Amino acid sequence: MTTEASHTRYTYKDYLKTSDDIRYELIEGELLVMEPAPTTSHQRVLIHLAVLLAPLVEEHRLGEILIAPTDVYLSDTNVLQPDLLFVSAARASIITERDVHGAPDLVVEIASPSTRRRDRGIKMDLYARHGVTEYWLVDPATAIVETLRLKDGQMIPAGRYGREECFTTPLFPGLAVDLSRVL
Repeated sequence: MTTEASHTRYTYKDYLKTSDDIRYELIEGELLVMEPAPTTSHQRVLIHLAVLLAPLVEEHRLGEILIAPTDVYLSDTNVLQPDLLFVSAARASIITERDVHGAPDLVVEIASPSTRRRDRGIKMDLYARHGVTEYWLVDPATAIVETLRLKDGQMIPAGRYGREECFTTPLFPGLAVDLSRVL
């Protein structure tokens, strides 16, 4: 990502005026242009996660899974586009036609060399600050998934898993995420 103009503090109103032809994120008032399209390995991981989670979520009416590009409005100066997100049925009202207006229950970011620092840094902090319950960091290059859960306003590590492992989450009862099907 690159900064469009670092001297100006942008708001959600400014963000809405940006071109649909270019993907942006708004982080702490900075309008950031998204880098070129993700790699094919990134996209494969995203599809595998969506295919794994969506049927379970739909069958049990747990909520809704959405994939990028979907705007997540966290505040007037913070609008992010996570790779995948889940909003529980109890909180479905935050999903609008334009965006997800509030913190999703789950956010998944799939790391790439250009996003790794931001995903672990400012984006993780923003997700915690605004109440995202669970955050998964997926790194296709190392075949590692880290899960973090919100506790006392911070993302606390819940687990670190490799390609041949499975993990569970309280968000999806009865599901064991088999990473051999994802990575």
